Amino acid sequence: MTTLYAASVPVFKQLLNALDHVLTQAESFATTKGFDAAVLLQSRLYPDMFPLVRQIQIAADFAKSVPTRLAGLDVPAYEDSEQSFAELHARIAKTLAHLETISADQINGKEGIEIVLRPGTPKEKKLTGEAYLLHYGLPQFIFHVTTAYAILRHNGVEIGKRDFMGAF
Repeated sequence: MTTLYAASVPVFKQLLNALDHVLTQAESFATTKGFDAAVLLQSRLYPDMFPLVRQIQIAADFAKSVPTRLAGLDVPAYEDSEQSFAELHARIAKTLAHLETISADQINGKEGIEIVLRPGTPKEKKLTGEAYLLHYGLPQFIFHVTTAYAILRHNGVEIGKRDFMGAF
């Protein structure tokens, strides 16, 4: 039987580490090609989509908030002020460090707890812990990691599926 912890924290760590690696590759690509790496940070797949920097911020937010909520803890706030690759690497590192503070015992067995999204608003939604992880949190996280990857690949960064997947 798969546990909530096994289906969450290790997946977040794997893909955040992979994302950190592709950011390093993107910086190197820009340097090799001779353009300002910051151009990539504001790149997007389509005008109405978030740019790379925001995709990474949101991915980090889901990685920290989903297991934290499942553990019944307060989600730490990040400012969303990153404007450089170094700052994005730091955000990913901060998120990975936060994930290290959450144990399997804090999450496992929380399948039936109630998670309330956007409480007190017209968009309020109540989910069980299991549904929150499997049908909301993980898909959101994977969407933003995938979109970040796609933005970099679209801009010519030579990355492939192994880079997306990272070590497992």
